[in-house]
Amino acid sequence: MYAIVEFLGKQYKAEKGAVLKVDKIDAEPGAKVDIDKVLLVSGDSVTVGAPYIDGVKVEATVESHEKAPKIIVFKYKPKKDYRRKQGHRQQYSVIKIQDIIGA
Repeated sequence: MYAIVEFLGKQYKAEKGAVLKVDKIDAEPGAKVDIDKVLLVSGDSVTVGAPYIDGVKVEATVESHEKAPKIIVFKYKPKKDYRRKQGHRQQYSVIKIQDIIGA
């Protein structure tokens, strides 16, 4: 059984026991997170919402907060002495799906 959920404006496939990397959320590690924007549930049959399914939610637990590897953004224009170097590390949270309730 799995569900397609919308969390923080992005869509994820949630299965029981799955570990997802999502944008950083303001919750301590070990805290429970309920996701109630369920778009699709697949088990014995497939249920599709319009846009969401009422009465179904996904329970998850925050495992940790981490940073992705650094990426380098380098802009330049040839022959114009224009160079800009910028680095970025995206922060994300690791959540573990506990259960799909109401499916």
